[in-house]
Amino acid sequence: MDMNALSTIDPTSLGDNVPRRHGQIVPSLARAFLALTGWQIVGDIPNINKAVLLAVPHTSNFDGVYAIPTLLALDVDIKIMGKKELFKLPVMSHFLTWAGVIPIDRDKKGSVLQANIDRFKTGKPFFLGLAPEGTRGYTDEWKTGFYYIATGAGVPILPVAMDYKTKEVRFMTLFYPTGDIEADLPKIYAYYDGVEGKHVDKMSKPLQDLKK
Repeated sequence: MDMNALSTIDPTSLGDNVPRRHGQIVPSLARAFLALTGWQIVGDIPNINKAVLLAVPHTSNFDGVYAIPTLLALDVDIKIMGKKELFKLPVMSHFLTWAGVIPIDRDKKGSVLQANIDRFKTGKPFFLGLAPEGTRGYTDEWKTGFYYIATGAGVPILPVAMDYKTKEVRFMTLFYPTGDIEADLPKIYAYYDGVEGKHVDKMSKPLQDLKK
């Protein structure tokens, strides 16, 4: 992918099918924050209403400092998952729901996967954001739930990179899984060739192998 050819995403130009939050003041504040910190949102968000989005790499708590403002700046309604225990306090529960967090029971992994497949099949617009590395530290492999959710629901995968080298949150070309995970995973990893997390040494093995 030619990174130099990517243009800044204009939230007002997004297609009608893209799930939106319909915010007023918050998107402007979020865009101002990103501009102040020197981060840009580049690439393209296709005019579709369902997709699994991959947030990669994830090596630091700082990732959320830029990722959340990115979602708010774009005014795109992207759901993410959080452990159900976070929803015990009413005030926190209301905030998390507003932020687009879906409560999950981590002890029931199979049911979480099926629940997300079922959400895609309701007919309503649904963007689900996942961090397949599953940890801020080094890991030998990605968690593959994202792949089985996408194939089970029949939706494409939208790779998104948080590149600290260029200070870009980069939305890349859609990937349509074939059902052959062994063949598809290397193709998905390749999207992130050249991308650097905040802590390069903590990037997952599939990403570090791209440099060899």
